[in-house]
Amino acid sequence: MTVLSSRIDTASAEFAQARESMLAALGEIDAEHAKALAGGGGEYVERHRSRGGLTARERVELLLDEGSPFLELSPLAGWGSEYTVGASLITGVGVVSGVECVIVANDPTVRGGASNPWTLKKSQRAGEIAAQNRMPMISLVESGGADLPSQKEIFIPGGRTFRDLTRLSADGIPTIALVFGNSTAGGAYIPGMSDHVVMVRDRAKVFLGGPPLVKAATGEESDDESLGGARMHAEVSGLADHLAEDEHDALRIGRRIVARLGHRKAGPPPAAAREPLHPGEELIGVMPPDLKIPVDPREIIARVVDGSEFDEFKPSYGTGLVTGWADLHGYPVGVLANDHGVLFGAEAHKATQFIQLANRADTPLIFLHNTTGYMVGREYEQSGIIKHGSMMINAVSNSTVPHFSVLVGASYGAGHYGMCGRAYDPRFLFAWPSARSAVMGPKQLAEVLSIVARQSAARKGRPYDEEQDTLVRQMVEDRIEAESLPLFLSGRVYDDGVIDPRDTRTVLGLCLSFAHNAPVRGTDRFGVFRM
Repeated sequence: MTVLSSRIDTASAEFAQARESMLAALGEIDAEHAKALAGGGGEYVERHRSRGGLTARERVELLLDEGSPFLELSPLAGWGSEYTVGASLITGVGVVSGVECVIVANDPTVRGGASNPWTLKKSQRAGEIAAQNRMPMISLVESGGADLPSQKEIFIPGGRTFRDLTRLSADGIPTIALVFGNSTAGGAYIPGMSDHVVMVRDRAKVFLGGPPLVKAATGEESDDESLGGARMHAEVSGLADHLAEDEHDALRIGRRIVARLGHRKAGPPPAAAREPLHPGEELIGVMPPDLKIPVDPREIIARVVDGSEFDEFKPSYGTGLVTGWADLHGYPVGVLANDHGVLFGAEAHKATQFIQLANRADTPLIFLHNTTGYMVGREYEQSGIIKHGSMMINAVSNSTVPHFSVLVGASYGAGHYGMCGRAYDPRFLFAWPSARSAVMGPKQLAEVLSIVARQSAARKGRPYDEEQDTLVRQMVEDRIEAESLPLFLSGRVYDDGVIDPRDTRTVLGLCLSFAHNAPVRGTDRFGVFRM
């Protein structure tokens, strides 16, 4: 393979400025992560502890194999909304008894673990990851059910959570529920639809309607234990498969259940991994604060792939898109990476062929986004840019090898689609703090609206207010800039998390390992390519 060299001058003023900007952005992200880590805050955490309960994060930590990694997903869900950052739920992938599992844990310190609209999006994304990568799913349950004031937003789509659990089971993907406290109303169906159920004695309560609702509906007097206690479900209803003495015992039983699953990875194992020749620490200064400045994506690739070795494909053709073959943590991968520029017809043709080749070779694909989209203009429309971009999007849409996307810079317009954005079902999608994603850049979008308004005034024979135009353009530009930031997009679960650039190799290595729980197979079936 060809070993990539580097032209980055870590002693330059440009590198120092980029590094300082990235560290400042990471500081903002860390401050928001801290809100998720705090759960419902000190008062509610202490109240939960006083009742003898472990926190949700303690439960996750004790469930995992000692010293093993846990890749938390969607930690910023709900950011910018009226709900707590993190959406009262922890999701991620970790190793339990040697098996990579998707873990979903209610945080009872946040409104009793009740589910709001962002909780729903976050939990359903976790279910997608379990299904796509064929990993067992473990639910650590303690939830009061739906957050009632937001019921109109979650009642209808919330049913999908239960449907997805049954589909995982039907597809042979194990589902396990460890119930630590209340699991009421719709939440009762989480253990009800799981393959394996563990309940904690004297603490777990699972019922469709609690004593007050039963009294109101039927007039019947009942208590928590006889209506839905762990012992009743273990001895009478049969809903509980295991009765745990306490929370630690429930986690122990959960680990033993996973150990007995007989889980085997279906994908090929990795070869021996080699560290890149160029330090990943330098990724902190790769992206300039001004995303209009081009960045050679080979500088990123050289700090992510094994041995910094990269066999480039078509290096002299469609140079705005770098494509080639490498290994990452021992797994063969194909890489598609933008240099910030627009995508022309040549780049689209190159990507289409490369994606087809990756599918022939059953090789996963990594997309590093930094593009403003496909080229526009009379010359390019007449030369068929729509056809060319459609070919690339067709190839991405129908490719069946695992895809992994990282937004490192700009990811605008249909370029976001062609580079396997969220709507194209990448196995995982992460963003650097430097990333921006929207229909188009803020300045361009504001300019388009200004032109349309100016033309409308001219058609009606009305004078155009230039001062008002300036104010509106600035307002639109500021709004679109705010809505293209990683915090905004991550808050809406449009990515799986905002990561430190220095962690890119580790995160992608973990995700490749997760994906190899399922078969890694390409396809030769694509839609009609409009040549």
